[in-house]
Amino acid sequence: MWYFIQNQLLGMQWLQTLIGKVLTNLGVDVQGRIGGSVHFFIYDMIKISVLLFVLIFIISYIQSYFPPERSKKIMTRFGGLSARTVAALLGTVTPFCSCSSIPIFMGFTTAGLPLGVTFSFLISSPMVDLGSLVLLTSIFGWKIAVAYVILGLIIAILGGSIIEHLHMEDQVAEFIGNSKAVAVELEAPSQKERFKSSLHSVIDTFKRVFPYILAGVAVGAFIHNWIPENKINNVLGDNNPIGVILAVVAGTPMYADIFGCIPIAESLLAKGALLGVVLSFMMAVTTLSLPSIIMLKKVIKAKLLAIFVSICVVGIILVGYTFNIFQAFFI
Repeated sequence: MWYFIQNQLLGMQWLQTLIGKVLTNLGVDVQGRIGGSVHFFIYDMIKISVLLFVLIFIISYIQSYFPPERSKKIMTRFGGLSARTVAALLGTVTPFCSCSSIPIFMGFTTAGLPLGVTFSFLISSPMVDLGSLVLLTSIFGWKIAVAYVILGLIIAILGGSIIEHLHMEDQVAEFIGNSKAVAVELEAPSQKERFKSSLHSVIDTFKRVFPYILAGVAVGAFIHNWIPENKINNVLGDNNPIGVILAVVAGTPMYADIFGCIPIAESLLAKGALLGVVLSFMMAVTTLSLPSIIMLKKVIKAKLLAIFVSICVVGIILVGYTFNIFQAFFI
């Protein structure tokens, strides 16, 4: 049953077989480079788009029960490590990219939540949402997906803990520190309103991320069918001990969410890249994209920003090497 769920329901291998048969009947050689690239592109684009629709709807529906005001109330009930843990967990039901998380982070900071708590949320939100759990399961299996999410949450909690113990409240931009949050009690939406809002989120998010899906699938198809396996092995395989570091450096300037990263990661792993290298690349792209760093610089001062980036980079690198060491267990 689990094999069916992972491979046929989430992985949609039936769709891969179907597209291959259709292309073959049309005279396309799916074993060749061009035909294989076309096959990979169509299959991954449809699969990720379908999963995207379903996941965004489900997550948006869940998120309707956790608006920022309610999330603030939940987090204020806790303190210390438990508060940072709750903040990291709440980050899993929030927007998919880091840029979307920053306004919520600003709201939490304005509301007077401890800085460590808000940073645990900020790290967790783009790195380990519920969508990543399902998508990673569909590609890599449940062991990798669960381990990825757990380690991502650990980075978020430890990162928030370090920042809180450094007492860097003076490093928050003055316009946030001086502003006052106004508590507004909003009437709970009806089930019909939640449904409509979730559909709107599906359409809005899909429009925003679809270009990155196309780009990611195109890059994945190119890697999958045009780059020799030995080239990937030499740079990102066992032959290169700094492959994880290279992956983080390559991923940081990019701007995409997990939906755009998945096809690239899938192709790299199939070509011989180490598991930790692939996952550290995904974490770097989703958490440390250049646009989000630029946005964050307007909210916090340079010293705190440097510490935040350093914590994320070190954490991601450690996660990458951990997955490399225990790759045999996961694959």
